[in-house]
Amino acid sequence: MISSLPRRLAQSIAIGRIGIGCTALVAPTLMVRPWIGDSAGNPDVRLLARTMGGRDLALGLGTLRALAVANTEARPWVALSGMADAVDATVTVLAFRRLPPVTRWAILASTVGAAVLSFRVAVALEPPISPAQTTDVAADVAADGRRPATP
Repeated sequence: MISSLPRRLAQSIAIGRIGIGCTALVAPTLMVRPWIGDSAGNPDVRLLARTMGGRDLALGLGTLRALAVANTEARPWVALSGMADAVDATVTVLAFRRLPPVTRWAILASTVGAAVLSFRVAVALEPPISPAQTTDVAADVAADGRRPATP
C-alpha cells in the first residue's frame, strides 16, 4: 500500500497552487511585487502575472481531479507542477542581479523548494515495481521484441 503522506502532500501542493493562481488572477501586483519589485504595477506585467495565475490554477485543479481517480493519475500533474516551478527558478537565476535584493533569495528558495518537493512527491505517488514485475516484463520483451501493454 502506498503511504498516504505523498497523497496529502500532492493535495497540499495542488491547493497551494490553486490559491496562488486565484490570487494572481485577482491581485496580480500583489503576487509579482516580491519577485520583480516596482515593475509589478505595469499593466503588461499584470497581464503576464494573470496568465501565470491561470497556469497555476489549471495545474492545481488538474492535480486534485487526478487524485480523485488514483494517485498514479496525479503523478504527471504533480511532476508538471514541479517543472513549472523549475522553469520559474531558472528564469529567476537568469534575472537574479536585476531582481529586488531584499526578496530575490526568498523567491529563488521558494521556486527551487517547490520544484524539488513536487518532483519528490510525484515519484512517491508511483507504486514501486516488484521484482516479479520487472522479470515478467523482461521475459515478455525478450520473447517477441515488444514491450507488453500494461493492464
